[in-house]
Amino acid sequence: MISIIEDKDTKQKVAREVLEALPEWFGIPSAREAYIRESADQLMIASFDGKPATGFLCLKETGRDTAEIAVMGVRKEYQHAGIGTKLFEAARNAALKKGYSFLQVKTVKEGCYEEYDRTNAFYRHLGFKEFEVMPDLWDEHNPCQIYVIAL
Repeated sequence: MISIIEDKDTKQKVAREVLEALPEWFGIPSAREAYIRESADQLMIASFDGKPATGFLCLKETGRDTAEIAVMGVRKEYQHAGIGTKLFEAARNAALKKGYSFLQVKTVKEGCYEEYDRTNAFYRHLGFKEFEVMPDLWDEHNPCQIYVIAL
């Protein structure tokens, strides 16, 4: 079941449950805590198959016409089951309703880590296109790949 989460405490609880279960992607405690903290003020779409959440996605505005997938995670045991795609479709619909024309997402450039290579393939599968690599946005070991998609 895909749901929009409104309550700030519930958003942070969902984010914590999922992100802490994904240390390969969210293993830096300070970054993970920032995602959890910021999720309270973002549009959150979550997936449930009982409790706890199986995955979630948060959107934030980055410009008048653009929203960003600020953070997304699907528990490993639920990956490759279509949950990420369903979360994206719900986010795309929400972004369209809010009048956005584009979505963007930032991830680690392909070729740096196997986990992020799968992440890059997922976003390309959804139709995202490579926009720009910012090698120094995060740090030298994590060059930032920005993807965009027109809505």
